[in-house]
Amino acid sequence: MTSGQFDKLPGTAQPHGPSAGDPHRIVFANEKGGTGKSTTAMHVAIALVYQGAKVAVIDLDPRQRTLHRYLENRAETIKRRSIALPTATFEVFRGDSVEQLEAMALDVGTGHDFLLFDTPGRDDPFARHAATFADTLVTPLNDSFVDFDLIGQVDAETFKVRRLSFYAEMIWEARKKRAMTTIKQGRKEMDWVVVRNRTQHVEARNMRRIDQALGELSKRVGFRVTNGLSERVIYRELFPSGLTLLDKGHLGELGTSHLVARQEMRALVMGLNLPNPARVSADPVLEAAQ
Repeated sequence: MTSGQFDKLPGTAQPHGPSAGDPHRIVFANEKGGTGKSTTAMHVAIALVYQGAKVAVIDLDPRQRTLHRYLENRAETIKRRSIALPTATFEVFRGDSVEQLEAMALDVGTGHDFLLFDTPGRDDPFARHAATFADTLVTPLNDSFVDFDLIGQVDAETFKVRRLSFYAEMIWEARKKRAMTTIKQGRKEMDWVVVRNRTQHVEARNMRRIDQALGELSKRVGFRVTNGLSERVIYRELFPSGLTLLDKGHLGELGTSHLVARQEMRALVMGLNLPNPARVSADPVLEAAQ
């Protein structure tokens, strides 16, 4: 079924979200662009596929559809080079109701271990729905108080957290509702992970302040913090070919920075602490990162 076939579906399929036995939902979301959501989502998706998991992806941004295009580029590279690369099932959502989104999730996710959602960098009703029903919610942030403002506001003098942002309050409320229905629906509680996608030249004092603010806020709203991907040219260069840092043998000669970037990817996947489907092998991602 193609993306367009979901656009006119009647609003009858699973209006209240997933149920037990559905694939583990990983949602990459925040309300700010430029934080590396799609790049992070792509590398996590391919890392899971390399481990032997079956992965499906839904891009919730039909205009930019960055993750969808990334996977399209990967499919074209596979065809053009006549090579075998593990990849994911992927669709872009163009519907106009939550019911249509859940219909797509049911169709695309059936038979898969993981269902990933990549959301637009703005407030969006479908992004809010996806975040509400995430099993693992991943919020990438650059190491700056501009990005931190997405989840909390700090005092200008002390850098102590003054209040939660609208986004953090929304996720907090969603987690509380989720906790009340967890036993009834047979699903685990939402695991919210804030991923710090770092830049190359971040002033040390600023990093310490962000460390402290994240630590304080994480205790208040219950998210975990893990390190993500640095600002490296390699990530931008890989997009046109659809390749990732895990595609050894297809990247040409690698320098030290590439090897360090693979270690970042290794640490990120481990930090997400995702479930391990029965068919998944020990951990080839860790081997690929070496």
